[in-house]
Amino acid sequence: MAAEKKLVDSITPIEEDFAKWYTDICLKAELVDYSSVKGCVILRPYGYAIWENIQKILDAKFKETGHENVAMPMFIPESLLQKEKDHVEGFAPEVAWVTHGGNERLEERLCVRPTSETLFCEHFSHVLNSYRDLPMLYNQWCSVVRWEKTTRPFLRSREFWWQEGHTIHETAEEAKAETERMLNVYADFAENSLMMPVIRGRKTESDKFAGAEATYCVEAMMHDGKALQAGTSHYFGDGFSRAFDVTFTGRENTLQYPFQTSWGVSTRLVGAIIMTHGDNNGLILPPAVSPIQIVIVPIAQHKEGVLEKAEELRKQLTAASYRVKLDASENSAGWKFAQYEMKGVPLRLEIGPKDIENGQCVLVRRDNRQKYFVKLDELESELPKIIKELEAAMFEAAKQRLEERTYTITELEEFLATAKDKPGFIKAMWCGDPACEAKIKEISDVSSRCIPFGVEPFGDKCICCGKEAKIPVYWGKAY
Repeated sequence: MAAEKKLVDSITPIEEDFAKWYTDICLKAELVDYSSVKGCVILRPYGYAIWENIQKILDAKFKETGHENVAMPMFIPESLLQKEKDHVEGFAPEVAWVTHGGNERLEERLCVRPTSETLFCEHFSHVLNSYRDLPMLYNQWCSVVRWEKTTRPFLRSREFWWQEGHTIHETAEEAKAETERMLNVYADFAENSLMMPVIRGRKTESDKFAGAEATYCVEAMMHDGKALQAGTSHYFGDGFSRAFDVTFTGRENTLQYPFQTSWGVSTRLVGAIIMTHGDNNGLILPPAVSPIQIVIVPIAQHKEGVLEKAEELRKQLTAASYRVKLDASENSAGWKFAQYEMKGVPLRLEIGPKDIENGQCVLVRRDNRQKYFVKLDELESELPKIIKELEAAMFEAAKQRLEERTYTITELEEFLATAKDKPGFIKAMWCGDPACEAKIKEISDVSSRCIPFGVEPFGDKCICCGKEAKIPVYWGKAY
């Protein structure tokens, strides 16, 4: 019990210091370690396994929608990066440069990719010939480098892992449809696999991706009421195509420019999982992405037949396609309980001499510690029901927090007081003037998160200037 208490007490309480609580979980649940390169982290096996499961689910969804994986170089010549003015200006402060190869200075600096639009455009210009080649639907899984000043595991690091989709289309309508389709893929994944409710919407002009005509996003709310951008999808029009001279012969036998999109999510999603579902005992992982879905803990394992039955159950559940771990170590059962709670394993299966005698086992949910006494011959039929209940409860808890901490406000004074004292999202009307958006950020320390889809105007005056307004906006502090 002493070991169990020490392990749990080593996490800073969430109510005491949210940032420290988050970092404690990242380290003590063995997700990351710090490296000797400032601002870069090592993804440890358990943390990387979560990312692998995210990759596996999303990669299947991308391929279902016709996308193919490719691999681009990690270096971008400076001259290539400079071709799209808005794009390069947007990323210039974060770019890392390679100036030497061995002992020799390079004739041209190479950028370590912060994103790969320029590389894809160059490639498209080589391989696109006719409208018959369209659409080209590509994706790549890779790491990128952005020289962030302030870093935090998963949320912001100088190198991080992600996927970036890049597509080109014959018409603007097709490209716009692709942009929205992929945003919905992200939103559905967040809600159905990560059990994380999100707001779908469009970024304001001042907050859109560098070089994009429109940026769409999914925004999630964390335990502390802050927003986390969980995914973005960008419509570029034909701006990049013109800058990089990407053309094709159209149906009327004339040269045309294709319309382009890009979209991406990153290991930031692991941070979102921690901050959406975690508690003072550690992680709570959605079953879909948990490296271990069921941990088997033998009770009184020194007694005859206990380990044998536990191993039998491990093989049975593994054969049923669950990710299962049997912990037959000499640590106490209490230590094991605390250890796997820390790691967020969705279900714990306990099996001991009395359970074997009664032909049953005990299942314990990570989210609320509810116990189920399940007959061994009914285990496989009961597990899907219990997992579904757990997932529904995780989503409902996060949804309730989102709803309780979303405030609809029509007066500036109330807006400022809410922004100061009530962490969460504020719904307020905006006239569309960037000056009002900037002033709100200056006087309240909250920023526009998105213009939500499907939300009707709930007033007719801008929250800032009082002039006529037709645009509802979600505002909030963000990671």
